[in-house]
Amino acid sequence: MKILLIEDEAKLGQFLCDGLAEAGHVCDHFADGSKGLEAAMTTDFDLIILDLMLPNMNGFEILTNLRQFRNQTPVLVLSALSDTEKVIQALDLGAIDYMRKPFDFDEMLARIRTIQRRSLNQPGYLLNVGDLQVNLLSREVIRNGQKVNLSNREFALLEFLLTHANQVVTKTQILEKIWDINFDPGSNIVEVHMYQLRKKIDKDAEEPLIQTVIGRGYILKGDVIKS
Repeated sequence: MKILLIEDEAKLGQFLCDGLAEAGHVCDHFADGSKGLEAAMTTDFDLIILDLMLPNMNGFEILTNLRQFRNQTPVLVLSALSDTEKVIQALDLGAIDYMRKPFDFDEMLARIRTIQRRSLNQPGYLLNVGDLQVNLLSREVIRNGQKVNLSNREFALLEFLLTHANQVVTKTQILEKIWDINFDPGSNIVEVHMYQLRKKIDKDAEEPLIQTVIGRGYILKGDVIKS
């Protein structure tokens, strides 16, 4: 998942981003409320983790703005404000979950998985393209009956290509979705990871699924069957 973290405690923010990255997620972190809202409105995120007490714009104001502008990105509130009235207010403004500080990080990961299941636990989380099978929940990948072991970043790349099957996706699009917002666009990191992914997915395959479109980007060709 691509996650936006709006949290003004620097050490906690770094800890969360590092932990989320180790768990296979991409994390963009902002310590300022107004800048966090701007990022939420201009970039496509799968989840927002939101502190309530923030500089320049508090979490309640961010929630209000998100919903007023019909931004339906799921929001998990993480706050030291623990009284029931504040919890109810955040939930009424559109948050889907609320965690009190201090918190257990493993519990947070479990709640994130629950949020992910809510969006994926419908027909469509199992994807098949020819002899390629991908389970978006268990993150299991099988090609021609053989299990394919992918890194977290490689799986995210494959998922992005599958959800844009038969469309050319550019390096910029990939960077925006798979890497954090401050990543150097001049880096060749996309090419390196795509090379590794293609080597694993299309190894010994009669017909490669992932192709390079010179001067434009990459494309995964095939009919995606969802179940």
